[in-house]
Amino acid sequence: MEPLELQGLRPEELVEGLEARGVRLPLAQARRIFAHTVGRGAAVDEVPRVSKTHREALACHTRCRRLEVVEVAEDDDGFSKWLLRCPDGALTEAVRIPLDKPGRYSVCLSSQVGCAMRCDFCATGRLGLTRSLEAWEMVAAWAAVRDATDDGRITSAVFMGQGEPFHNYDAVLRAAAILSHPNGGGIAQKAITISTVGLIPQMRRYTREGHRYRLIVSLHSADADVRRRLLPVAGKLDLEDLARAIAEHAAATGQPVPVAWTLMAGVNDDPVEVERLSTLLAGTPVIVNLIDVNDARPDGYRRSPRLEPFRDALAAAGLPMRRRYSGGSGRDAACGMLAARRASP
Repeated sequence: MEPLELQGLRPEELVEGLEARGVRLPLAQARRIFAHTVGRGAAVDEVPRVSKTHREALACHTRCRRLEVVEVAEDDDGFSKWLLRCPDGALTEAVRIPLDKPGRYSVCLSSQVGCAMRCDFCATGRLGLTRSLEAWEMVAAWAAVRDATDDGRITSAVFMGQGEPFHNYDAVLRAAAILSHPNGGGIAQKAITISTVGLIPQMRRYTREGHRYRLIVSLHSADADVRRRLLPVAGKLDLEDLARAIAEHAAATGQPVPVAWTLMAGVNDDPVEVERLSTLLAGTPVIVNLIDVNDARPDGYRRSPRLEPFRDALAAAGLPMRRRYSGGSGRDAACGMLAARRASP
């Protein structure tokens, strides 16, 4: 049997996994092991008050692997991009984001190596999908950033890096559960955000299961043809059905649903889009997150000069808006720019 990945299991699951291998581990000891290895980044042999028998069993049946830090690129605005190598050589990226309160950071985590959604304005989308990350790899990416953050603390996490989180649903939700466990990442559930381009069946499952992490839906256009061009995979799904899934989530949580809108010159920045959006989501509480496009290609999408009229149109339509700053563009660490270009060992 393959060794158990300690960073991918909650304490109860560690107990079950070892029991399947003929080892009985008390839950209290599993919690201690989890707290030290995941919560504090300690090695298994550094965990206190573990019997010799259990220590030998852990050495035989478990492992706690780290990701290799290939490169850390710091931007002038305080954002830093981390290029990480998995044991099989696959590269993944994470971004450390400074928050308003000094000494507090968020980590933007990838859920896949590449992405299958093919979003036209996203560098990751142009890579194609190599594979999905396992839950332990996402937790290990968070741990790599945490362990190097000597000047502060990671207080939140967002699954908005490479990949579509709901295309790797079970692993992402497992990673979120470990990050939000009080003995694991210790991050409040409401401080974890999961993004989706609008995979409707997974959105409905997520709503039905009653998760308390924040959900943000990447909409980008309320015109079906425009959205299909911008999001070739997700755009094939019925826009009206997506609107119903958003409404269902809002009703189930009693909270407005954030919808991401990457503003692009001449594409989705006309106030007529606001009219369509208002009609599409009529009666559904949402918060429109306005984001600047980041496209380094000479012939790529450009930032809109019509931000003010677009914001005015949102206000006139009664649609709450949040301006989301996308930092790290100087190091290709901003929204839509993650592409893990250094592929050589």
